[in-house]
Amino acid sequence: MGIRRLLRALGACAAAVAAGPALAQPGPLPEPLAVRIGVLTDLSSLYADTNGSGAVTAARMAVEDYQAAGGTVRAEVVSADHQNKADIGSTITREWFDRGGVDVVVDVPNSAVALSVTELARQKNKVFMNSGASSSDFTGKNCTPNSIHWTYDTYALATGTSRAVVASGGDSWYLLTADYAFGHTMEADIRKILSASGATVVGSARTPLNTPDFSSFLLQAQASKAKVVGLVNAGGDTINAIKQASEFGIVQGGQKIAAMVLYITDVHSLGLGVAQGLQFTAAYYWDLNDGTRAFAKRFSARMGGRMPTQLQAGAYSATLHYLKAVEKAGTKTDGKRVVEVAKSLPTDDPAFGKGTIRADGRKMHNMYLFETKTPSESKGPWDYYKLIRTIPAEEAFRPMGEGDCPIVTGSR
Repeated sequence: MGIRRLLRALGACAAAVAAGPALAQPGPLPEPLAVRIGVLTDLSSLYADTNGSGAVTAARMAVEDYQAAGGTVRAEVVSADHQNKADIGSTITREWFDRGGVDVVVDVPNSAVALSVTELARQKNKVFMNSGASSSDFTGKNCTPNSIHWTYDTYALATGTSRAVVASGGDSWYLLTADYAFGHTMEADIRKILSASGATVVGSARTPLNTPDFSSFLLQAQASKAKVVGLVNAGGDTINAIKQASEFGIVQGGQKIAAMVLYITDVHSLGLGVAQGLQFTAAYYWDLNDGTRAFAKRFSARMGGRMPTQLQAGAYSATLHYLKAVEKAGTKTDGKRVVEVAKSLPTDDPAFGKGTIRADGRKMHNMYLFETKTPSESKGPWDYYKLIRTIPAEEAFRPMGEGDCPIVTGSR
């Protein structure tokens, strides 16, 4: 081989080595999961204080905390007012699911509205984190593989309070019941518990939702001579009923008021002078432990000094767990899969601590029996409750086998 030819061959080899193997051009990186969270709530009526803008704030706090902890799912929170009307709530939810890009609905005070959301989430294979409605039917006959029932339910609320009041001698009751799904379910739960405890219901009345005047119902309760007047209502209705019961001198006349659902905002509105001595069951109180206090302090700073209700804490807790489940599932489009993963993950957050989710969708955590303080016992603003008893989750919530949930029985 001539010298020129040899040099040309060596040059070609050097160029080939320098160039190396052909490299594939990198493709686009996968987009991170992005979800839209719809907080469907009451922004204008009797549950605006217990849920409302506070629930929206709590959901946004959950997104911030999840992302600050290194969560990879991006999230946007939108909100709407269902006005306590099932048809309006259903229309909003359908629009959100079909055209609004909403992947999960959170909160939904009012069990009648929540029932419609439950069914739509099942039909559209979306997710419903039910942190605001209370009917125990959501883990019973109306349970679905697309829903989780978060904060509390009528069974847990009725169990803790009814048993405590009966134990203190309240063995005859007159019930004032909100005339919609929540009230009907809770009254049924109360009647079962009272019957099992040897107490009797001597009478009851169905009261319209958001009624300003309880006088005729309270007069019936007063005339019944029942030892206990049970208020099977919530929010603004509870406030009005307790105020008017005080005006009628029901407690002064020897009857006891049992508030089956009571929120810290109710007590704040009533004042301890009127609300003192009420016993009730709740899932959360801001001054329980370091975690609840830390969450409440941050919430209060955003809400003009107001402390969170148990339902606002529930909206935070449920939203946080949903985001963790989406990240673990690796999908947002298959709502049933997201709920399956959510049930498999232990729950843990500052508001509720550690817990689990049962197969029927019941989120399990301790409940608490509280009594409202007297004015002299309170040390300052929002210092309203004293803890009477911690109720373990297994005692507080209805046994899964008694709920007739289709997921558990295999009928769905």
